[in-house]
Amino acid sequence: MPETAIPALRDFLVTRYADLRRTLARRLGSSDLASEALQDTWLRLESREDIDGVRDPFSYLLRTAVNVAYDQQRSQSRLVSASEIEDLFDEAMDPMPGPAQQAEDRSELAALQAALDLLPERRRRILMLVRWEQMPQREVADRLGVSLRTVEQDLKKAHDFCMARMQRGSATDRNPP
Repeated sequence: MPETAIPALRDFLVTRYADLRRTLARRLGSSDLASEALQDTWLRLESREDIDGVRDPFSYLLRTAVNVAYDQQRSQSRLVSASEIEDLFDEAMDPMPGPAQQAEDRSELAALQAALDLLPERRRRILMLVRWEQMPQREVADRLGVSLRTVEQDLKKAHDFCMARMQRGSATDRNPP
């Protein structure tokens, strides 16, 4: 081929399009994919400035089209389909937890209740007043007739005990801190 091979390759692609498409379709397993790859091959030729040293235009164009087709398949395999996107939106928009999440939540709630039952009365009351009823610690101290420091310490011990019980998932420890 001449040194400025692009015009000659374009001409060859036009004149031998049917042969290239048939060979490419056999190799790729799809005549539609072969047609798209040849169209993109034409576009690649249009964007190139020059190609040197093409001895066999049929092989060159076929190899280029195969590479284009593989690139297309690779990029499409990375994309998420419209139905997959819709499924993701449906999952994200579903306000109700599924059965597995509900079962896990019930289990955690039962473990927390078991941990609370094992706390000494004052610690349980402090934890409930501060965390459940959102009462300020100073007010809890005044209500129970203890120091603020005692409320802080009991609250920390109650948190630590409940967290340890929740992490272990066991309700057999009867020795609260």
